[in-house]
Amino acid sequence: MLTAYIVDAVRTAGGRRGGRLAGVHPVDLAAASLDHLVDKTGIDPNAIEDVVMGCVSQGGEQAMHVGRNAVLASKRLPQSVPAVSIDRQCGSSQQAIQFAAQAVMSGTQDVVIAAGVESMTRVPMGSTAAFHMKEGLGHYKSPGLEEKYPGIRWSQFAGAEMLVKKHGLTKDDLDRFALSSHEKAIAATQAGAFRDEIVPVTVETPEGESQHTVDEGIRFDATLDGIAGVKLLSEGGALTAATSSQICDGSSAALVVSEDALKRYGLTPLARVHTLTVTAGDPVIMLEEPLFATDKALARAGIKIDDIDLYEVNEAFASVPLAWLKHTGADPARLNVNGGAIALGHPLGASGTKLMATLLHALKARGKKYGLQTMCEGGGVANVTIVEMV
Repeated sequence: MLTAYIVDAVRTAGGRRGGRLAGVHPVDLAAASLDHLVDKTGIDPNAIEDVVMGCVSQGGEQAMHVGRNAVLASKRLPQSVPAVSIDRQCGSSQQAIQFAAQAVMSGTQDVVIAAGVESMTRVPMGSTAAFHMKEGLGHYKSPGLEEKYPGIRWSQFAGAEMLVKKHGLTKDDLDRFALSSHEKAIAATQAGAFRDEIVPVTVETPEGESQHTVDEGIRFDATLDGIAGVKLLSEGGALTAATSSQICDGSSAALVVSEDALKRYGLTPLARVHTLTVTAGDPVIMLEEPLFATDKALARAGIKIDDIDLYEVNEAFASVPLAWLKHTGADPARLNVNGGAIALGHPLGASGTKLMATLLHALKARGKKYGLQTMCEGGGVANVTIVEMV
């Protein structure tokens, strides 16, 4: 089997709902990451054989094949570059990386861009289902699905609360984790840790044009008392908006190539793809699968959790990475070292390549070798990607 290399990965700074990126069409937002990646890596645009674009809410401005539309809107890519739009829920663009790597490892393609986009301001989460139900055009839960899961209303919020109870977490655990996410994101921002991964996006402001380069969701004044005082999402629960990922607008992209392409185009890789894993489990608790997917990935890789230098576990809710830490016995000091989605935002379809950009640049900055990324996904699915720096 051939080796797949990641030359670079980039992301836009997160935009809050209704914030600085709200005026940017998601197709153009996706194109911005594609263009920046091409410029940063120096890859010949004509050499790109495919773009795999993750996007969850493929309706409205993200409908009609958002991946292909982003290629056509790009200022760098020729119209001869194909694309595909995929949905593996929150792991969509992590799956894009894995599909790109699989294409390279199989010898089918040599140069593939994995990418993702989500404007949660302009295409609200769940709107693609809600619109059709409101118009009387049917419900995603079929008779067959209802027969197997009678009366079950799929809910990530319910799943997050189930994790709290099952893994013996407390509200104080969640609040402290959320504060830590902001503190790490603040420190990373002030130290310039995100500089090499950020895609500058030109936005219109009341003062005129500006470059959006700082994650808008970071609470630079965050305190434990402030977080602890936020209203509970459900009566008797433990989670609040402050301990959940932020609704976010953003895009991201990564260049995945073969060894032959490295030589042919004079590219220098950041990492090689070491292990690719995707698993599925209980769709009701839904968010627990990263725990078991990590077990499988480590076994497949033949390494232990302590062999991994840094972990990126998506902070969909604070209960997910906390449960993951308890299950794996991983070192908390290696987890989401520059903050996570609680502070930086979770732009659904863009989060996979977004986290990979942060993971790779954090490994590079620290001179470390192995990184592991995992995300919980709707339906009880989880991806795990292990990378090795080169």
